[in-house]
Amino acid sequence: MNMLEYIQSKDNPKLKLVRGLLEQASLRKKNAQTVLEGAHLIESFLQHYTAQNDHAKIQFLLCTEEALNHPENQKALEENSKANTAPVYLVEPSLYHKISQLGESTPLMAVIDLPKTQEQWQVNCDTLILDRVQDPGNVGTLLRSAAAVGIKQVITTVGTASLWSPRVLRAAMGAHFSLQCFEAVHVEGLIDQFQIPVYATSSHQPQSIYQLDLTSPCVWILGNEGQGVHDDLLNNASAVTIPQPGGQESLNVAIAGSVCMFEMMRQRL
Repeated sequence: MNMLEYIQSKDNPKLKLVRGLLEQASLRKKNAQTVLEGAHLIESFLQHYTAQNDHAKIQFLLCTEEALNHPENQKALEENSKANTAPVYLVEPSLYHKISQLGESTPLMAVIDLPKTQEQWQVNCDTLILDRVQDPGNVGTLLRSAAAVGIKQVITTVGTASLWSPRVLRAAMGAHFSLQCFEAVHVEGLIDQFQIPVYATSSHQPQSIYQLDLTSPCVWILGNEGQGVHDDLLNNASAVTIPQPGGQESLNVAIAGSVCMFEMMRQRL
């Protein structure tokens, strides 16, 4: 650990930056930075980008003095020391808990530079498109399922929850770091670019996902929790449904998307 410095004022610039990144999507975009809170996320970030020899990096970490030696934080701090040597700042517990969004967890957070994505998405590989999915928990769960089945590319349309918000990051549990993420894309012409089948989920379609051949690369579109997939996307995709003989009108979008992606994986195993 190359530096330990105490932060004792709520007006400290480091604390102000962290507070802003946690609360403001506009600042995350402007700075191309976000905050990872909790040892698990920080470990995931360091392990992935160290293995890739990538230049994504931690700018600094915040921790309380007591948590510095807590077993839960040791691996993350050791990984940082080896791979990144970002400075660690010790924060008064009362100040830390005022900005923390994790309640009773062991105090540790990191400001990171957002990983760089490719300039353009690929048009012939498995892709997840999230169209105006607004709940951060749903978005994070869908990223986690996508990463679990081996999808490498996620596109979100304008109106979808910010991928790098703290709530989405927590729900995705590190999935971001194995995905190429493209945010706030306009729907016009989006589907035309793909050279593989494109499927959009809709509860009012006769074609079941279990009738599809999903052994080759494809695109999945999951829509807004209330309104479903945008007409511009739905009209240019194959609309499919998940059979629900129990009679429910529709599934939660994160569950529906996960069912589709795991059916794709099942067919390929």
